[in-house]
Amino acid sequence: MTNTTSTYKALIAKVTGCCVFFMLIAISASAQRGRVEVVKDPRVDTLINRWADLSKGGGVRSSNYGYRVQIFNGSNRKDAYKAQNLFQDMHPDMRTYISYRDPNFRVHAGDFRTRLEAQKMLEELKPYFSGMFVIPGKINPPKLNTGND
Repeated sequence: MTNTTSTYKALIAKVTGCCVFFMLIAISASAQRGRVEVVKDPRVDTLINRWADLSKGGGVRSSNYGYRVQIFNGSNRKDAYKAQNLFQDMHPDMRTYISYRDPNFRVHAGDFRTRLEAQKMLEELKPYFSGMFVIPGKINPPKLNTGND
C-alpha cells in the first residue's frame, strides 16, 4: 500500500509541475507586448515605385500563367537537342525550354497565353513530333503587338 501511495504522490507532483510550467509560459507569452519599429532605407521606396512604373509600361516582362507545348520526352539528351533544333528551325522567333528530371529530358516550346494558341501550335507540329501535349504552367509572356507601326 505504501508503494501505491508513493506512486500516486509522484504522479500528482508531475501533473502539478507540468501545469505550473504551462501557466508560466502562457503568462510570459501574454506579457510580451511591445512596439516594433522598422528602419529602412528610403531608396527601397524609390525602387518599388520604379518597378511599378516599369511593369505598367511593359518594360519589365513579368511571369504569368499560360501554356507550352511539350514536343519531346525521353531519356536521350541528343534526341532532346535534336527536337529543340528542329523546332527552332521551323519557328526561330519562339523560345524552347529543356528540362531534366531523372531519367527524362523534356522539351517545351512556346509561351502561349491561351490554351487555344497552344493547341493550334500542337496541330501544326503533329507531322514532325509525336506524343505532344499542352502543358499549363508559368510562362514568360511574349511582348504584345501594340499596333503603332
